[in-house]
Amino acid sequence: MAKRRESPAIREIPLVVRPSTLVARTRSSSIVGRVAPVESVMRGLSLAIDGMELPAIEKISESQAEDPFQVLIATLLSARTQDATTLAASTRLFRRARTPRTMAKLPVKEIEHLIYPVSFYRNKARFVKGTCEALVRDHGGQVPTSLDEMVTLPGVGRKTANLVMILAYRSQRNICVDTHVHRIANRFGWVKTRLPEETELVLYESVDARWWPYINLYLVTWGQNVCRPVFPRCGDCTISAVCPRIGVERVGKSRVSIDD
Repeated sequence: MAKRRESPAIREIPLVVRPSTLVARTRSSSIVGRVAPVESVMRGLSLAIDGMELPAIEKISESQAEDPFQVLIATLLSARTQDATTLAASTRLFRRARTPRTMAKLPVKEIEHLIYPVSFYRNKARFVKGTCEALVRDHGGQVPTSLDEMVTLPGVGRKTANLVMILAYRSQRNICVDTHVHRIANRFGWVKTRLPEETELVLYESVDARWWPYINLYLVTWGQNVCRPVFPRCGDCTISAVCPRIGVERVGKSRVSIDD
């Protein structure tokens, strides 16, 4: 059974103040009328993902004891790349260099070789080296503890920074939105947005703060296994009764047959 971070479905966590600077940028019209109940969905998913394969970054976070640097680099590599490829590339890279100082000394060509075949590996190799150099030069070899500082690093956007804040620094104040979270949040009716960046901002308004750190883990795991981009397996979905299925036109076959 896959290990996962303990959720408020099992233990209560205190509410936190919503980031006013982000909420001020959201529009109430981005929240739609047909909405899957957040409490039911999140509690249902917290149980349903047990035994499922964890996303690659979760595995790396657990195996490296939430090392902020390795979570940062692995997340940077993961963009538009399958989990198995990300995990293998990260393992090779960290075997060669485990700190910003040692990694900053690697030639870009060597980093390219180590992380291939992640998507856009040439660009990502430059980002990795540039980020490591910036960490050594500007941050004493440490990953910044604030999102605003983290997004100044080469190639590091809000998705990467938010995930590092959640996994490495145990932040209760961040939501990480990738393509899975963006897609499923729209299917649930929690948001009505076109871009992941917009989805993040609206989720701060539409989802109770107690769930913010768990949205990425739950929705990414569910999105990779059940609520897929094309032909979601709604017949296997434990929350299908409360899901409005917004935008879903055709569903995939259930893994469980009637005769099972």
